[in-house]
Amino acid sequence: MKREIYDEDHEAFRASVKQFLDREVTPHLELYADQHGLDRAFWLAAGKQGFLGLEIPEELGGSEAGDYRFNAVLTEELAKVNMTLPSCVGIHADITVPYLVHLTDDEQRARWLPGCASGEIVTAIGMTEPGGGSDLANLRTTAVRDGDDWILNGSKTFITNGGSADIVLVAARTSPEKKAKGISLFAVDTTLDGFSVGRVLDKVGQDESDTAELAFDNVRVSGDDLVGPLDTGFISMMQFLPQERLGSAITNLAHAKQILEETVQYAKDRQAFGQPIGSFQNTQFLLADLVTRVDVTQAYVDQCVIAHTKKDLTPVDAAKAKWWTSQVQNDVLDHCVQVHGGYGYMNEYRVARAWRDARVTKIWAGSNEIMKMLIGRDLGL
Repeated sequence: MKREIYDEDHEAFRASVKQFLDREVTPHLELYADQHGLDRAFWLAAGKQGFLGLEIPEELGGSEAGDYRFNAVLTEELAKVNMTLPSCVGIHADITVPYLVHLTDDEQRARWLPGCASGEIVTAIGMTEPGGGSDLANLRTTAVRDGDDWILNGSKTFITNGGSADIVLVAARTSPEKKAKGISLFAVDTTLDGFSVGRVLDKVGQDESDTAELAFDNVRVSGDDLVGPLDTGFISMMQFLPQERLGSAITNLAHAKQILEETVQYAKDRQAFGQPIGSFQNTQFLLADLVTRVDVTQAYVDQCVIAHTKKDLTPVDAAKAKWWTSQVQNDVLDHCVQVHGGYGYMNEYRVARAWRDARVTKIWAGSNEIMKMLIGRDLGL
């Protein structure tokens, strides 16, 4: 079914993203995997093309598209190439940067945003803590006032871009007696004394990402690095999470759709018992089922993109998109591995890597169980 949400400008932008990926990224994917992270050359190249500044005002080096559909196009094209690319780029440009655009003052924006747009500053967001998972309201990292400064202590884990970030947006407890209403956000320069990267984590998939543990040992942060009003961090995180979850949904579906298309072609080419395996009824029925699931899901995700472009996407609808697309993606890719047979279990085959990379999507950006709780509460249950 033809999608109706994009116009000529979006498709022209898509073409430029594809050209960039073919020229600057695809030849280096093995390098990124081997070094467990995107190198600075990647970020600078993406910044030069304007892909990191879609949320940033023009006077600060961005393009301020003002149309989330451009973000969606970029995410889709990154996901078609590799599941990890939209995760790393999204954390920087689609998740962390909006906090720095909308919650900061003029001095802070001038200090941080030009570098974020150019790729000279790479960002990460420090929410998740060891033992905490999706329970953001009970984080343990603290920030204690000391004159005009704040002293940060604590740790974060599973932080995408954690090994290479120049600035980490850290959620810390500033008023413990207020519980969830006593959390604030700080933009922490990773060169500060007391900040350290514990280790780049050894994950099952997404080898191209430098997902890391972060530690804060009496890190002295200036009061000028407080992002947004004091004690409003939890509220801000809840306001910005729908965009993160929609970005996850777009990634999930575009990734699954691409691998499914490649699997359909494989079923046409692979011979068994003297005929293409796609000619067997079981394979035909399976692929018909998977294509239908992807197409129907695409219709819902497109509506969510339109709603978010109009500033109408609700947290509940974003939660539906996030959990459903991650489940569909994992189901689709598991079947794609099966269609490939023994080759589907070999790391040299793209489908195997895609299958590994996708599993985490049912956990991050809020686990699927948390998403279902949000939806259930909205039903008055």
